[in-house]
Amino acid sequence: MSVSVLGSGAFGTALAISLAGNGPVTLWSRNAGQVVQMQNSRQNSARLPNVTLPDAITVTADIEDAVAANVLLLAVPMQKLREALTEHTSDLAGKTLVACCKGIELSTGLGPISVIRATIPNARPALLTGPSFADDIARGLPTALTLACADADLSETLQTELTTANLRLYRTTDVIGAELGGALKNVMAIGCGAAIGAGLGDSARAALMTRGFAEMQRFALMRGARPETLMGLSGLGDLVLTCSSDLSRNYRFGLSLGLNRPFDSHTTVEGVATARAMSEIATNEGLDMPISATVADLSHGAYSVAQAIETLLNRPLKEE
Repeated sequence: MSVSVLGSGAFGTALAISLAGNGPVTLWSRNAGQVVQMQNSRQNSARLPNVTLPDAITVTADIEDAVAANVLLLAVPMQKLREALTEHTSDLAGKTLVACCKGIELSTGLGPISVIRATIPNARPALLTGPSFADDIARGLPTALTLACADADLSETLQTELTTANLRLYRTTDVIGAELGGALKNVMAIGCGAAIGAGLGDSARAALMTRGFAEMQRFALMRGARPETLMGLSGLGDLVLTCSSDLSRNYRFGLSLGLNRPFDSHTTVEGVATARAMSEIATNEGLDMPISATVADLSHGAYSVAQAIETLLNRPLKEE
C-alpha cells in the first residue's frame, strides 16, 4: 500500500520520515520554494531542522503525484482542513484520507473526520491522534497513537500499514471520542501554561488538568463519545503530555499569557479556536464548562490572567 503525506509542516514531515522505514513515501507541499529546498538539502530546515529526510521520501509540489498513493495523510491545521479538501475535492474523491490534525472547526463545531465526510462524502476517513511531538517521531523515539476509523476492516488495514519501527498504533471505532480527546486537551494545555507562567505552581497545574479532564469527559459524552476512549491515548494520554511539556505549542502559548509576553503569531495554536468553539457549544447545550470558558476569554484578551484566576477560585463550592 502506497502512502503520501499532504502537508510539510513539522508533524507531516516527521510522519513521512517514520513511514519511510516501511517503504517509499511521497511528501507534498504547496510551497514550491520549500520543495526545492528540501529536495536539495534533504532537510525541512524551516519546520524540522537538523533531521535528514531518508532517500525513501520523494518531495513534490505536484498534487497529482501525491494523490496517486492509496492512503493520504492530511497533515494540515484543523482550521485549514476544509479549505484544503475543497481545493482538491476531485483529486481526493474516493480516497482513504487520514486526518492528522486536532481541533474543532470554529465555524461548524465539527471534528476532522466530520469535516472530511461533509466535504468529500465518498472518501474513506480516519484519524491519527494521540500524545506525540514531531521531533520525537522524526528522531525515531517510541510513540503510541490512536487510529480512529468507523470502518473496522479499514482500521485494521491502516493499523498494519501505518505502524512503523517507532510508531505503535491502537485502533478504535469511536471517532467522536478520538476527535474530541485530541481537540479538548489543547484548551487545558493553554490553561496549564498560563498557570505556570503566572507562577501559580505545579499544584495549580494538577488541579487544572484534573478538573479540565472532567470537562473533557462531560463534553465528549454529551457528543456521543465512549468514556473509555477519553481514558486512552487520545484523551488522558495526550492531556498529560500537552499540559506538561514546553514542546507543546498550546502550553507555550498559555505560558506567554501567564508571563505577559508576546507569542509568535506564525505558530499555529489550535486550542485558541477550539476553546471558543467548545465554549459556544457548551453554552448552547447548557453544559457547565468553566475552565474552557475562562481559557476562551483569556486567549482572546477578554480576561487578564489575574481575572481568570479570580473567576475560577470564586466559583461555588461543590462535590467532586
